[in-house]
Amino acid sequence: MTPPEDLGGSGRRRPPPGRVAPEALAATRGGAVEGLRWLGRPPEAKGSLLYRSLRLVARFVLFGLFRFQVKTSGQHHLPPGGYFLVAAAHRGWLDPFVVMHAIPAEPRTWFLGSAPSTFTSRWRERLIHRVGGLLPVWRGGVGIDQHIEAARAVIANGAVFAQMPEGTVSGPPGRIGQFRTGWAVIALRVDAPIVPLAMAGTEELYLGRRIASQVLPVTSVRALAGLPPDAALPQHGSREELDLARRLSEALAGILSPVVEELYPWTVDPPGRKRRGRKRLTWLLLRPGRLDRDG
Repeated sequence: MTPPEDLGGSGRRRPPPGRVAPEALAATRGGAVEGLRWLGRPPEAKGSLLYRSLRLVARFVLFGLFRFQVKTSGQHHLPPGGYFLVAAAHRGWLDPFVVMHAIPAEPRTWFLGSAPSTFTSRWRERLIHRVGGLLPVWRGGVGIDQHIEAARAVIANGAVFAQMPEGTVSGPPGRIGQFRTGWAVIALRVDAPIVPLAMAGTEELYLGRRIASQVLPVTSVRALAGLPPDAALPQHGSREELDLARRLSEALAGILSPVVEELYPWTVDPPGRKRRGRKRLTWLLLRPGRLDRDG
């Protein structure tokens, strides 16, 4: 039964509260504080007891209660640490957990992720700050330099710096969307090994949903650009650097796209299968809004 407070005088359901603009959300926190400045400590590679405990709880919830079936492969491609992980297709809140399921608990993974999408409440922000794993980005933030600094710190500590270059969970099922170039600029400046990760099946979640991921062979900015291993990289901030970043995005998309398309059919259930909890689970950790799945 619908509670009385959810109904207007006419008996109609009240509309959901409007979305808060990211700029307004940042203003309530004193501005767009990002990266290491928000974290206030070095990004550690070793998992704390709290992190390991919460990881076990998450596994129980995702695989026990929600019964998600995640098939992953390619772990023999993983280097010991100190690398970039670039994942696609990014289609939902579950994707960071799919990434963490595909790689070991240590070295730790640090995501360059959206603050407005994550900091939907004060307690969530405080918990994430204590546990670690996120280097937040605000729309209209103060620039890319501090994200480069954060990436260098993560790599220097032997941890994993993870990005999802589509920059949004909107996009077509079973296909990757257009990559933004920010990830590639950071990769060019830091010049660390790059591990591509293909993911499929997170655009719609329900009890027992099948999801797939595959770790692909390690590459580098020079390999993606078709340059010799000892080639000099463009000057920082130059037009040549931006052009090369676009080439890297196109090259990485070309590597990930066929693998995502190959993984996707396994994740699709027959049309007649019941999708219990679909609406609630799909939106569980997302801010209310519209998702464009037409691509």
